[in-house]
Amino acid sequence: MLQRTFARSLVTVRTWPFVIDLSVGLCALAVFMAVVHMATYWMGSAVPVSPISQNARSLPVYALYSVMRIGIAYVLSLIFAVAYGYIAAHNTRVEAWMIAVLDILQSIPVLSFLPPVLLAMIALVPHHQLGIELGVILLIFTGQVWNLAFSFYSSVKSIPREMIEASRIYRYSAWQRFWQLEMPYAAIGLVWNSIVSVANGWFALMACEMFPLNGTNFQLPGLGSYIQTATYSGDTRALLSGIAAIVLIVVATDQLIWRPLIAWSEKFKFEQVEAADHVTSPILTLLQRSALITTLSNRVWASIEEPIYRRLARTRECRVVQPIDLETGKQRASIGYWVVGVFFAIAITWGAIQCALMLRHVTLSDLRMLLAGAAATFLRVNVALLISALWTVPVGVAIGFNPKLARVVQPVAQVLASVPATAFFPILLIGLLKIGGGLGIGSVALMLLGTQWYILFNVIAGAMSIPSDLREAASLYRFTRWQRWTKLILPGIFPYLITGMVTASGGAWNASVFAEYANIQGRTIQTIGLGAQIQSASADGRFPILLMATVMISLMVVTMNRLVWRRMYRLAETRYKLEG
Repeated sequence: MLQRTFARSLVTVRTWPFVIDLSVGLCALAVFMAVVHMATYWMGSAVPVSPISQNARSLPVYALYSVMRIGIAYVLSLIFAVAYGYIAAHNTRVEAWMIAVLDILQSIPVLSFLPPVLLAMIALVPHHQLGIELGVILLIFTGQVWNLAFSFYSSVKSIPREMIEASRIYRYSAWQRFWQLEMPYAAIGLVWNSIVSVANGWFALMACEMFPLNGTNFQLPGLGSYIQTATYSGDTRALLSGIAAIVLIVVATDQLIWRPLIAWSEKFKFEQVEAADHVTSPILTLLQRSALITTLSNRVWASIEEPIYRRLARTRECRVVQPIDLETGKQRASIGYWVVGVFFAIAITWGAIQCALMLRHVTLSDLRMLLAGAAATFLRVNVALLISALWTVPVGVAIGFNPKLARVVQPVAQVLASVPATAFFPILLIGLLKIGGGLGIGSVALMLLGTQWYILFNVIAGAMSIPSDLREAASLYRFTRWQRWTKLILPGIFPYLITGMVTASGGAWNASVFAEYANIQGRTIQTIGLGAQIQSASADGRFPILLMATVMISLMVVTMNRLVWRRMYRLAETRYKLEG
């Protein structure tokens, strides 16, 4: 009996790594084949209007197209967000301008970017499907990138002072400080905001795969166009099939990607006392046991990484030994700033002139209509933010403090967040119309579907980042519930909450395009608001109206940024910054 048990355990030990390696290899092969298939499709002739089949057998191919678009847009978003946030956090000369620009861009609806981005990409690659696909990917990018940039920026600005001083004492280079301090400290926030970004990618997908532009109805094969076609035709069976496909993809993504990343990012938590409960992931455990991944990491990655660090070390030694001409360095930096500044000044001036020429066609009656719409949408956005914060803060803190609860609730929340809110719009609108509510009030509920997840996931990340030793100290000193919230929880999550509120505000402005204007079974339903005016102007090719509506959104966002959000960020950096 003992020999049989020993033999069985020996076979299991030998078999499992092989099964894991085989699974990893098959996944890599599947990704490679998907890339080849997409490349073949993209290099084909341009087809702006593809027929969309409502047959469920088409769903796997449509799912592949949509997932690849969102995946590529996410990778581009992550790279851009880290670079943008890094520059804004380290360069005080341009920090205020960069954050103001970020506030404006993240609040501009996707449809405002649609005409210039898509037409520019088609002009660059006119004869291949690649031009249209690049335009769609960049549009999805505009719906994913901003909260990632805000997350990285706020994380870098909230790094404890003693950790920054330690990096200076140990003479870290800029690369070492970035890779060994800033990226690890920002990891938890980036992971949770990545979940939100991909969820918002699905939201943007509904607008980017099927849309009217200047009299042409663009249709690209994908789940977004599949669901929109089902909505317009009233095909409930196809609509539910499309939503089910997205839910399956989201659940698979949660188990295979997000849960392992959340468990992995726990090691970057800043605390002196180790938490009793940890987020675990069976997939991460299996990957850590993979002999193939271990071999690639030890031999391939190490052989690439070691020369880089060796070169950086030599460069660092040279900097220590050799004297540095500070005046020459300052002169070069000053010249560089002047060159970049002149380039952007010329570009901004040219763009402003072109915009002014276009805005001449906006009449006084158009302006009155846009002002009324701006007031209505501004009110809806702020009501949606308030309602979102009231329920997401307590729920997010409960999830972040309890890993067992997080294992149950987080996948459900991610599924609900990732299913495009626009997929639920037809059902919600039909119900509202039956009870006589209309879009005037119902648009707030529709905005909530696209904004509340920003705050929830940021609050979860903030609660998870609160060190366990501080929570233990609060328990030892027998804090009351009020004291725990005012002295520990709210100060601890404050930087993350502000990031969530800012990005949720942008999400609300984006959602206004769909919340205030809808087509159901061939019937157009709309209410007064900038979102409805933007969608109507984009469909009809009235670009002056589209531009004026976008300018109004930008002005309102800049005003809110200067009066509210900038002060909140300053408060987060000075009063509510975690110090060891």
